[in-house]
Amino acid sequence: MFFHRVIILLFCLIPVLGLSKASAEPLAKELFGAQKTASRQKPAAYGSYAKGCAAGLEQLPETGPTWQAMRLSRNRNWGHPDTIDFIRDLSGFAAGQRGWSGLYIGDISQPRGGPMLTGHRSHQLGLDIDIWMLPANNLRLTGSHREKISSVSLRRAEGAYVNSNWTAQHHAIIREAARDKRVARIFVFPGAKVWMCNNEKGNRAYLRKIRPWWGHHYHFHVRLNCPKGSSGCADQDAPPKGDGCAEAQEWVNNILNPPPPKPRDPNAPPPKKRREYVLSDLPKQCASVLRSQ
Repeated sequence: MFFHRVIILLFCLIPVLGLSKASAEPLAKELFGAQKTASRQKPAAYGSYAKGCAAGLEQLPETGPTWQAMRLSRNRNWGHPDTIDFIRDLSGFAAGQRGWSGLYIGDISQPRGGPMLTGHRSHQLGLDIDIWMLPANNLRLTGSHREKISSVSLRRAEGAYVNSNWTAQHHAIIREAARDKRVARIFVFPGAKVWMCNNEKGNRAYLRKIRPWWGHHYHFHVRLNCPKGSSGCADQDAPPKGDGCAEAQEWVNNILNPPPPKPRDPNAPPPKKRREYVLSDLPKQCASVLRSQ
């Protein structure tokens, strides 16, 4: 902790010392990835889901009456209080489904949010949750077991269809999550979205929030709206109007019959490698989030 305070202090002295940011400023993921506990501040999210940080996060208990946090060694079971409440509510609903005792919860955020050393580009505000597709029928897993066990894939044909692991209970749980007003959107593989579109017999309004995205066949990703009163938090744009089913079907069609690749422009510049964020790239409040005890 002392080391990282020194780093932050040196960053503030860059103009005085005449050093460039590139040579003196550490990567934001290294600073936030080193934090072991949340800041002792009022809960708040600063910035956007893929470029921000979070104050006053709450740690999801490793085991609850209707959930278990997985991969505890990652220390990514930290979320905004709204997120923790949502997990309690949705896992309680899941516990009422046949074959489910609750939910296995994957990554939420680091103790102070921010960029991660490995993995996600998002999950920086304590408002993103990865929920395993594996039915949680045993809530007595040991910590070591949670490191070894894996979720189950639900996709077939590279995500164009669901496989035999998909159940009506998956549909019900994802639908319940999407109907929650706290939820901004949910990411699943395209075949799951199309299945839900084709099999929904009731109100279809919730389908707008369910968006197909790469991967997301071992887990579904829930993203909550910025909490009320979080003036420093940037909501993602609302999903396009409509249920999104035609777009998901088009995605599936392109998986099954890939369109010809677009010819490469020989004069086009090579794609730029994504630059890693440093602390000054993040909202200014993130420096105080790091400094807080």
